[in-house]
Amino acid sequence: MNPFDLSGRVAIITGGNGGLGLAMARGLARAGASIAIAARNASKGQAAVKELAASAPRTRFYTFAASSASSCRKLVENVTNDFGGCDILINNAGMNRRKPPEQISEQEWHEILDVNLGAALFCAQAAYPHMKAAGRGKILNIGSMYSLFGAANVAAYAASKGGLVQLTRSLACAWAPDNIQVNAILPGWIDTELTRRARQQVADLHDFVLARTPAGRWGEPDDLAGTTIFLCSSAADFVTGTALAVDGGYSARG
Repeated sequence: MNPFDLSGRVAIITGGNGGLGLAMARGLARAGASIAIAARNASKGQAAVKELAASAPRTRFYTFAASSASSCRKLVENVTNDFGGCDILINNAGMNRRKPPEQISEQEWHEILDVNLGAALFCAQAAYPHMKAAGRGKILNIGSMYSLFGAANVAAYAASKGGLVQLTRSLACAWAPDNIQVNAILPGWIDTELTRRARQQVADLHDFVLARTPAGRWGEPDDLAGTTIFLCSSAADFVTGTALAVDGGYSARG
């Protein structure tokens, strides 16, 4: 038996209509999983479904507001009704605001924490009874290098991503008796639409990342696919509570 085979598994990927989320969806689809993409932008979502259809005929898009706990619960309810279950949950939806910490408004603070951290908890809560009933489940939270490091202009984002690692560990401890593994991936600097914007906003970011990353390059979204398949497969049944950096060695360099 191939321990990486995900045939018959149903995967929900929040923020799965582009960037890292879509790359992870592609990897899971190639491994045999059925794919439920959840995001705000419906046109991007339908384009992602069309792209994935060749490798995952059972693929659907769901409109989803990550800042709403009720939307998180409704998403999992709709997916389980449509697909008959929920075996894998990838909490990838996220947002950021770059500004000095003294300028962060109450609304911005709550919005970033609600989207990046709250949605992960509420989606996991909604998926938990279905995974428990099935006797297995995989939850994968997508953190960041800012889960480990600080930076002057991303205080709220870094707080949310650091909290996501601790949430991962807590859920892993709570749900291990139910054979549910909860892990996190911490992507390094990956070439996406969001990081291209960051390079426009932060002087010399491109050269800094290249100089610090031992692999000598920016990551590509598909660099996350293999790690995602592993952590969502039976090959990782004894792996839980981890936060695995996929960063070309960025976090290893002092």
